[in-house]
Order: sequence, then structure tokens, then C-alpha cells
Amino acid sequence: MSYYSLYQPKAFLGLFATLLLSLTTPSVLAQDAEGENSTIVYAADYFTQFAPVNAQDMLDRIPGQDSSGPGPNGPSSGSRGLGSGDGGSQILINGKRIAGKNNQASEQLNRISSSQVREIQIIRGTSGELDVRGSGQVVNVILFAELPTTSFSYEVSAQHYQNDHIEPGGNATLTGQQGGFNYLLSATRSRGYRNSIARENSILGDFSLNDIVREDFVVDQVIDEVSMNLGYEISDASSIRFNALYGQSDNPTTVKRFTTDVRSIPNPLTIERENIPGLRDNWEIGGDYEIGFDNGNRFRLLAIANQANQEVFRQRYLTQSDGSEQLNLFLNNGSTTEEQIVRGAYTMNIVDGQDVEFGVERALTTLDSNLALGLLSGDNPPSAALGGLIPQDISNASSTVEELRYEPFIIHNWQISDKLSLESTLVYEVSEISQSGDVTNQRDFAFVKPKVDARYDITPLLQVRGSIAKIVNQLSFADFVAANDDQDNDVNTLGGNAELRQQTQVRYQLNAEYRIPNDVGVLTAQAFYADHEDVIDRVDASSSEDSLLSANGNIGDGNEYGLDLSASLRMKMINMPNLLINSTLSLQDSNVTDPFLGIERRFQFYQRGRFTTTFRHDIPKLRVNWGMQYFDRIDGGMFRYEVNDVEFIVGEPRVNFFAEYISPNAVTYRFDFGNITDSSQCRRRTRYIGRTSANILEEIEWRCTDGGQEFSFSVNGTF
Repeated sequence: MSYYSLYQPKAFLGLFATLLLSLTTPSVLAQDAEGENSTIVYAADYFTQFAPVNAQDMLDRIPGQDSSGPGPNGPSSGSRGLGSGDGGSQILINGKRIAGKNNQASEQLNRISSSQVREIQIIRGTSGELDVRGSGQVVNVILFAELPTTSFSYEVSAQHYQNDHIEPGGNATLTGQQGGFNYLLSATRSRGYRNSIARENSILGDFSLNDIVREDFVVDQVIDEVSMNLGYEISDASSIRFNALYGQSDNPTTVKRFTTDVRSIPNPLTIERENIPGLRDNWEIGGDYEIGFDNGNRFRLLAIANQANQEVFRQRYLTQSDGSEQLNLFLNNGSTTEEQIVRGAYTMNIVDGQDVEFGVERALTTLDSNLALGLLSGDNPPSAALGGLIPQDISNASSTVEELRYEPFIIHNWQISDKLSLESTLVYEVSEISQSGDVTNQRDFAFVKPKVDARYDITPLLQVRGSIAKIVNQLSFADFVAANDDQDNDVNTLGGNAELRQQTQVRYQLNAEYRIPNDVGVLTAQAFYADHEDVIDRVDASSSEDSLLSANGNIGDGNEYGLDLSASLRMKMINMPNLLINSTLSLQDSNVTDPFLGIERRFQFYQRGRFTTTFRHDIPKLRVNWGMQYFDRIDGGMFRYEVNDVEFIVGEPRVNFFAEYISPNAVTYRFDFGNITDSSQCRRRTRYIGRTSANILEEIEWRCTDGGQEFSFSVNGTF
């Protein structure tokens, strides 16, 4: 397989689609209703012919709501506490967002029976009545006030992987309502089994052959999760909700590495085995109380607490000439992350068409991290805790990082006319970040974060949106401390940076959305530009010239710009209204000054863009739907510059296929064929002697990893 080869499935997809489509006769879709205030309403009977099982099935049939693939990987605004929604679609249930970060409304859609859904609203305007603000659009799933009966839904599945390994999984959900009390209880077991093969070859600085490496990875992950969502309508004006989640993950990984040295004859073979047991557990609880007053004002109090614990043991064994194994690396990396959030907000009407919301959010985030490394040699005495190996001295290996943040805010919403609305937000963020342990440090930060979001309905179908916002990106506390490096076999640990600051940006966005009449589809275009300060990228964290090390740090100012185009169309023009095609094209670029070479380049691992095409074809008379998904990024710009090497990444497209049959008793049988193309992800790493800036070539590595094809079969239903 060529390093730069790209699979081109266009002819295959076209032929396959033509054959299947020619065997079917399309039916006519129900007409959707266009609501007031830029809201599109899809009533439950719109989805009847599709025989949906859950709310997600219903959402998948709405043009412009395809959720099958990711977007470009540009720097994001992150998620600091709860916020008000900085972009993209937000999911509400009965106009409320769930008081959770891991246990969110979007995760509940697969667990809500379609019989419970009265309608789905696509809200394109802004309003003080919404629990989220400033989003591209809001999806509001409205449930019937009184559920007819208690509902139980289930899913059982089996996945087949490339080494003939089969893994089972499943989900069970109970929902219901008794008077003003409603509940959703769910238990899930999912499998994350992965068998991938990596092949690497390298040359030395004089362009002579160096070695050939093959690695076999097996990750046998089991994820168990239980969650519940409870709600009680105290009165017509007040309600209370409670949510909880607990998850546990066991993801043991084994690696077999075969290295052939081609610098000498005969070629010696080195065999290594890595055993990496990994345990993770997390929990979250959240609740909110809301009360409305006779004058239309309302108050809401929301609180969330969560914790995630993770521990990774990495043990590497070298096979000896007699077949025995010698432990030559033992690495223990553990962390506990906690977050506590309280948010109170009061919304009041000022005059007709205007309202204001003001409140404050408090968030306390803590990371406890420790890292221990044992090798065969060193100055310290051997340690039984490290398998008898010698502990290594690691800077910033054990630390506690804590951020206490307050955010008072005020949001003004103004419906200027039937066509024009304006939302203005002012947030003042003040925080204190402290670090203790191997490194002691404390710093204070303050940011003023204004935002203006304007929307104009040129016609009921054509809307133009524009926004300007100051955004403070989320800091990853893992960047403050030393950590395991599982991407480079020649480097065991990554450095931490106790002086890291938040990356900020002023982002300008202009969006146009056209909803084609008669529910034919949606066309959107968005242009954006952002000025970034304190861009987070790799910096020199070396303690000496003999021990070069990189860490994440702030490298200066940069900018980012791009264009996103998307089309979601029903093929009514060819008399196939039940064929929904979604295509997106994202083009973007960025610019920052590299701290090692002084050159202008893109942000770290920055995608230049992405092209996605998906389609879903429903055949109601056969109770069948099927589709395919094609994902491809624009390669050529994904670099990472380190103190002593440069990485470059390319990848091949991914193609997925699915087919579903929904029986008359509402049981869905689904087949998925993932990664049909067996796409490879490839990396070129160029190493230098000393620093990259010296430009003394040491080695060039080419590495490609194949994840293999995936087959799965699932059965789900509701009763």
C-alpha cells in the first residue's frame, strides 16, 4: 500500500446505489410545518411511515440533522463549566437541558421511545425562554405530557473484528410517568475491542536503511454504564430534575513488537511484548430546580458534581535468546479529575420583545496526577512497586492542579422585529489556578467575554446569522503535569508545564441557511475568522541539552479562517423523496509562528478541511432503510513540531454501510459494515540530532496503521 494512496470508492458507490435504488419504489413524505419565530416543527405523524423506534431515529430523518460524522479538527472553544452554548446544535428535552456534562440530552435520544415524542422543533431564533443561548440552532424534543404506559426498550448486539473476534453488547432502558413524576433508567454494556496492525520502516540520516518494525495492538475494552434521569412537576410553575450516571471501563491492551535491524547481516530480530492494563471509573450527579412567577419571570438553580479516576500500568518485556522475557520498562500513570459546578440564573421581561437573564456560575476543577517510571539502569535503588526496576527522576511527576472560577453573566435578548433578533452577552470570568506537589505555583486570571449574535429572516425560509464572540478555551490540566507518551517508543514520558495560560480568541462568524420549500432540504454556508492569543502548542521544556523534552505551552498569537458548506437534500427532483443525502465540505487554514524554527506554519495537527457524504434511503413498504457514509479529510497540513522531531500525518477515507429492517412489531434488526475500505492512517516522523533548529538529520520513520474492517449486528425494540 502506497504511503500517499487514497481509496476512491465513487464508482463502487454509484454502481451499488443504482442497483439497489432501481429495485425500489419511493413513497411520499409527510409535509413538515413551519412555525413562527424561525421555528420548524415536525409533528409525530411526519415520522409514522419510517416506523421509528426511538427519538434518534426520528431526528435522523430530518434534513440538516445528520449526526453521522465529525467535523474538522480546528482548535475549539472547549467546555468551561456549562456556559450557554457557543456553537453547533444543542439538544433540549421539553425545552430543558439535562443538568449534566457526561449525562446529556443528546445521549438520551436513543433511550426515548418514539411513542413518547409529540413533536421535534428546530429552533433557529433566540429567546429568553431557552435554556441554551447563542447556538447555531436548537433541537427541542417535545414529549407527550402524559405517557400512555411505562415503556421498556432494549438492544442486544454483537461485533465481529478482523481477527475473528466477536464481542457482545447491549442496552436496556425503562421510561415512564406517573402524574407529575417521570423517569428514565438505563444500563449499557458496550465493547471497544480493537485489533490494529502498524508497520514502520526507517532510514538513517545518510539515507541508509535502518530497521523495520511491526506492531500488533489488541485493545479489549469493556464499558459498563448505568444512568437515571428523574423529573417532577411540582406545579404548573415549578419543577425539579435529578440526573445520575456511573460508568466503569476496563481496557487492557497488549502489544507485540517485532523489530528487524537491517543495518547488519544477518538481520537480528528483537521481540518485545507490552502489557497495559487500564482501569477507569467515573460518576456524575446533577440536579436543577426551576420556578416561574406570575409576571413571566423565572429562576433556575443548577448543580453538577463529577469525578473520573484512571490508572494505567505499562509493562514492557524483552524476549531473550532462550525464550524467556525480561522486564525493561514499568510505567504507572494515575489521575483523578473532579468538577463541581453551581449555576443560578434569573430571567425577566423588560418590555415587550425584550428580556434579560443574569446570574453567576461557580466551578471548582481539580486534577490529582502521579507518574512513576522504572528502567533497567539509573542511580536510584530498585523498587518492588516498579517490578524491581530502577525508579527514574521525573520532573513534575506528582501534582495537584486546582482551578476555582467564577463567572457572573448577563444576557439581553431583543426581538427587534418579526424578522430580526439580537442577543448580547457579557460574561466576566475570574479564576485562580494553583498547583502543589512537585511544583508549587499560583496564578490569577480575569477575562471579559462579550458576545453579539444577530439573526435576520430575509424570508421564512432564508435566514442570515452573524456573531462576534470573545472565547476562552478550556485548559487541559493533564498538560500541567508529566504524563505517559504512548505515541513514541523512543520517548517514555511527556513534560508538564505549570506556567500554561488559557488560549483565547475573538471569533467572527457569518452563516446563511436556506430551507428549500416542501421539505426538499437545507442548504447552509458559514464563513469564519478568528484571532487567537496565547496559542497552545509544543514548547521546549528541556532540563539540559542531554535530555531534550517538549511540553504543551503558549507560543504566541495566531489566526484561523475557513468556509463550511453543507447540503441536506431529499431527492424529490428525481421522484425519490425517501432518499436523504447529506454532504459537507469544510475548508480552513491557520497561521502561527513556530517557536523552534521561527517559521510561519499551521496550528498543531490542524486539518485543512474535510469532505463528508452520507445518505439514507427509506423503503417504507418493505420496512427497510439503508445507507452509506463517506468521510475524508484534506491531507497535507497536519504537522506537529517538537524540540527534536517533526511529525506529519495523512489518512485514507473511511466508508461505512448500514441496513435496517423494522418488523411489524417494532423490532429493529440492524447490520453495520464499518471501515469497508480498511483505511490506513500514516505518519512520517523526522528526527534530528540535537534540536530541530540544527537541521542535522538523524532518522526518518514511515508508519501506517490499519484498524481493520468491522461488522456488527444489533436487535432493538420497545414494549
